[in-house]
Amino acid sequence: MTTATEARPAAGASPTAGPMSHREILEALTGLLLGMFVAILSSTIVTNALPTILTDLNGGESAYTWVVTSTLLATTATTPIWGKLADLTSKKTLVQIALVIYVAGSALAGLSQNIGELIAARTIQGIGVGGLTALAQVIMAAMIAPRERGRYSGYLGAVFAVATVSGPLIGGVIVDTSWLGWRWCFYVGVPVAALALVVLQKTLHLPVVKRKVKIDYLGATLVTAAVSLLLIWVSLGGNEFAWASWQTALMVPGALVLGLLFVLVESRASEPIIPLALFRNRTVTLATVASLFVGVAMFGASVFLSQYFQIARGNSPTASGLMTLPMIGGLFLASTLSGKIITATGKWKRFLVAGAFLVTVGFALMGTARADTPYWHLALFMALIGVGLGMTMQNLVLAVQNTVKVSELGTSSSTVAFFRSLGGAVGVSALGAVLGHKVTDYLAEGFRAIGVTSTGGDSGSLPDLDALPAPVRTVVMDAYGHAAGDVFLVAAPFALLAFVAVLFIREVALRTSNAEPVPAPTPAAPAAASEVENGADPAPVRAPIVADEPRPVGVDAAPAPAAVSTLPRRTSRRPGRHEAGRHEATRRGARRKAEHDRP
Repeated sequence: MTTATEARPAAGASPTAGPMSHREILEALTGLLLGMFVAILSSTIVTNALPTILTDLNGGESAYTWVVTSTLLATTATTPIWGKLADLTSKKTLVQIALVIYVAGSALAGLSQNIGELIAARTIQGIGVGGLTALAQVIMAAMIAPRERGRYSGYLGAVFAVATVSGPLIGGVIVDTSWLGWRWCFYVGVPVAALALVVLQKTLHLPVVKRKVKIDYLGATLVTAAVSLLLIWVSLGGNEFAWASWQTALMVPGALVLGLLFVLVESRASEPIIPLALFRNRTVTLATVASLFVGVAMFGASVFLSQYFQIARGNSPTASGLMTLPMIGGLFLASTLSGKIITATGKWKRFLVAGAFLVTVGFALMGTARADTPYWHLALFMALIGVGLGMTMQNLVLAVQNTVKVSELGTSSSTVAFFRSLGGAVGVSALGAVLGHKVTDYLAEGFRAIGVTSTGGDSGSLPDLDALPAPVRTVVMDAYGHAAGDVFLVAAPFALLAFVAVLFIREVALRTSNAEPVPAPTPAAPAAASEVENGADPAPVRAPIVADEPRPVGVDAAPAPAAVSTLPRRTSRRPGRHEAGRHEATRRGARRKAEHDRP
């Protein structure tokens, strides 16, 4: 294996790398955080503008879901691939490639002339976002020790909050500005991504460990196919075809078979996309489960907030973005403060437990939302959700990174991100279907109450409130308000499952360096001469030695034959080389004692 080190290695990136100062780390993180900013901006800026975009492109509720889901699906399918590549080749090059892909997808999305083109362009965007999402955590882990990482994860959370709050506001302003138009929602991230490329080139310096790259393309194809088939079934079931239909009979078993084939391929692959051995680690398994359910709740419910504020409450896109400030403020404060406290104390589980609990409570309370719910109630509920997410998302990744080998940072981090994105994609599709069905039911009930049998419009399209008569407008607002509350209520049990998973995660003290998580080394005696003759490594052994019970040694005794005879039954406690070195020391001590006692 050959190693090529760039200008300045990052702390912990290699065993010999020196620690970076706070200023150096911030300089290196600047471009990375800019990349994360545009990745998050791509979803938040569009989410708030989607009602206007789909009205212009004649899209309906299913199209609303798929514009969001296509990005999440591409992000989900490619995240583990980006993570595996990060363990095999240059992380800096990979994050720059991800930015280029993102820029290309954004430009194509802005040029879209119909829903199909928009969904395809959003898929390309998702591939780039998958790289940016996975690599941000991996690069941070390569530069910063786990104990200090909480502090910088807080900065990442702050960027997440700023991008999330500025996205809806920027999107709302763009949509409401006639001389710009919604297409600039996609173009606006391009200069930021270009700036991130330049900054990364100048400030990010990581050692590049080059070895033969072998990507598990079959595994990547199978997991993509399994996830895609499942999402297509969830989003179209009950709408395009009945849940109990031949399509369901083909899609659900098909997705399961593809999933089983994926597991089989991964168990035999030399470089698996998702190493199954990772799940032998209890923390990795529980954090992955928690991330999956957090993704379902977070993406699946919050993505429909813009519909709630714009349709159920009749607000403009700009006003809708402002109304989500309590959630974003809670996320910003919780992420930043919890990161600093974790760095100071080394304790992280309490924040995971409290965060998952607050997310559950917040979603349950948002389940009471209706079109006429007082805003201050909604603000309080959203703040609880934001605080909970701020204490949960980054710390789940931190818990995993703290317990795996340095060589597995990329794979383990991307695995957590993969399942969070998978949960989000499934959540958006499933809860989007729930929203569509609930809206249809509540509209039919409301129209019967006012004696209206048809509105004369396309029931699959998002309504234009300004074009509706007052009685119909009221029914539509009530229907969307009640349906949005139901969506949050359905999401609450998933947050509860995440809370249960977090409870069983065992807290492990955060490491103060990026060394492998092994017991603290202690010096030991040199290896026995016989080992050197047999080709063993004569280097001093650095491993903890457990003291043996004292053995009586006679004056003229031979060099401890009993010690040699007991060696086989003691090798289960320590490697044989360590044992041999210890017994050689015992023999030398016995000889010295014999010479001293001889008259």
